[in-house]
Order: sequence, then C-alpha cells, then structure tokens
Amino acid sequence: MKQEIIVDEFGPQYVVEVNSLKPKFKGFLVIDNLALGPGKGGIRMAENLTVFELFRLARTMTWKNAIFDLGFGGAKSGILIDPKKVSLKEKEAIIQSFAKSLAPFVPKYYIAGPDIGTGEQEMKWFSRALGTWQVCTGKPGNFCQTRNSKVSCGLPHELGSTGFGVAQATKVASEFKDINLKGASVAIAGFGNVGSFAAKFLQELGAKIVAIADREGTILNWKGLPVQKLSQLKKKKRLLTDYRPAQSLPLATVYRLPVDILIPAAVSDVINEKNWRQVKAKIIVEGANIPIPENIEQKLERKGIMIVPDFVANGGGVISSYVEYHSGSVKQMFEIVGNKIKQATSRVLTETLRTKRNPRQVALVIAKEKVKKVMSKT
Repeated sequence: MKQEIIVDEFGPQYVVEVNSLKPKFKGFLVIDNLALGPGKGGIRMAENLTVFELFRLARTMTWKNAIFDLGFGGAKSGILIDPKKVSLKEKEAIIQSFAKSLAPFVPKYYIAGPDIGTGEQEMKWFSRALGTWQVCTGKPGNFCQTRNSKVSCGLPHELGSTGFGVAQATKVASEFKDINLKGASVAIAGFGNVGSFAAKFLQELGAKIVAIADREGTILNWKGLPVQKLSQLKKKKRLLTDYRPAQSLPLATVYRLPVDILIPAAVSDVINEKNWRQVKAKIIVEGANIPIPENIEQKLERKGIMIVPDFVANGGGVISSYVEYHSGSVKQMFEIVGNKIKQATSRVLTETLRTKRNPRQVALVIAKEKVKKVMSKT
C-alpha cells in the first residue's frame, strides 16, 4: 500500500513541515479537521515517524473528539528524533523551537498535548516558549495560571486518564460479553503510561492481570501479577522479565494467550496478518492507537472476538485535555472521563449488536455524522 495522504471531504486542512537548522530537527503538524473546534492532538517524538502516520493519527483524533462531543477538531504533530538520543537540555531546545515554528497555528488551529516521547515537562516547555498557558494540555499539576481570580492548573496524563478510560471501556465490554470482570484474566501489551494505569485500575476493579509485555518480553503468571510492584520495578529501570515468580516469555506470546481480555497498549499494527489467527482472547480493548488494521479487526470479529476500537477505548487522555482546557479539577476529570467513556462504549456496542456491523464502523458512523452536520452549516 502506497503511504501517501489522500485529501477527502474531511481533510486534512493543513500539513505543515518544520525544518530547523539550530537545533537541528525535522517535524510535522497535520491538522485534519477544524469543524468542531481547534485541532487537538499530541506531539509524538520518534525518529521513524512519517507524515502519513501522523495523518492517520490526526484523522483518528477527528473521530475521537467527535464521538466524545469535546469541541475539538483532529490534529497530530511529530518531531523526527529519538528522545533517548538527546540530552534533556537538547530536548528542551527542540520542543521550544518546534513551538515557535508552530506559532501561526497555535492555539487558534492547534492545541498540543503529550504523546509517545513527550509528557508533562515537554508541555511546560511548549507553553513557556509561546508565553501562553492554553496552547497545550497535559501540563504539570503545579504549572498554573490565575485568570479572573480563578486558578487553573495542568492535568498531566501521568495521572493515568487514558488507562483509567481503557479500564472503564473494558468494564462495559465485559458486561456486554457476560464476563464477570472480577477474576477475569487480562493480558496487557505495553507497560507505559496507558498499559500500566489500565492494569492498575483494572486490578482495582477485581480483574486478574496475568500477563504483561514490554519491549524485553512477556511475563506470565496465571495466578496474577502484582501491578504496583511491577510499576516500582520499572521506575527503578529494572526489566519486567527479571520479576519472579513469573514465566519470562517472548514478547509476541502476549497476543496468543487464552485470556478473557487482551489490551494492546503500545504501538500500531501489532496484531496483523501474521498473528491474528493465534489470538484467543474473548475481548480486545484497544489502548494504543491503530494497534490492529481494520481488515484484521473484521477477521477477529468473525471469530467471535469483541473489539472496542481505539478512538473509543483510549479517549481518556483527550477527555482529560478537554477538562484541563476548561479549567477543571482532577476530581472532575476522572468523573467526566468515566462517564464519557462508558456512555460511548455502551452506545457503540449496543448499536453493534443491533446492526451486526463491527464496532469501528458503528463508531465511525456516529463520529462522521457529527462532523458532517457541523460542516454542512458552515
């Protein structure tokens, strides 16, 4: 498949290329659609990024923001650098330079946020570079502004909003599938911000986390894994595969375990033409963006596997951004994330069962109708 952007009725409206000589880096901003509001999407930092990948992610953000009624359009930006290969000082200079390059678009057409390779500190740098608090979300909790006697502070994604939303989507899906979440076996691929918090909140709901995969491999214990202990291990820069008692297995094992629930929460296209036949989970909740190509999703659904698509399941982060943008509190954020994720997941799965269409198609119809309705009025 030729990987190039094809313009359609929805967008993209802007594709911006940034070439910086000092500091030296290349970056892109893709603003897909502005019908519902300024484009919202994180800054991804990875050396192998392509503008086509950013377009796919920006389009996903268009649908994600629409399905949750957030008043944002879809966008995504990226910097083509491996964040592990630059010093903290170099990274700060790159983020600030990137912010200044995007100044004509921010915040009228684009509001930044964290993504792979960026977090709350990077958002603080981005905001300071432009001298405006509202140019991005996901800022540190102690990074505040006072406006009209009201203090507003950042709501960092490090609070676990995306993982919390994934857990809420999983709860709804398990009810539709008649699986008791208490004691249900869960395998999670990826133990970063999304996977670790999804594990934490699911364990609090009574689920049994039996397998976790990270770059080094998969650890498995059918009696359950101690999520908090594993999170502490990661903070100490230790390998998950060092944990005992647990079997240490190859990374790819996580996708073929006979579990109730599988949560891909790392990178794109991890379940694909090569391994989909080996998937034995009853439910897949997509914590990552685009973890399964659409044609493979359809094959899995024909096997009887229920799938909660990415832009429904992992909307917690952008819902948190919406709350921060409107100066909400941490408590309000978790309440709104929970409500919006549960409502959207329930609506999509109800319509899926009624129409016999797959959940992604159902969710896309809902999101597209919202965007088209607004576009028709302008």
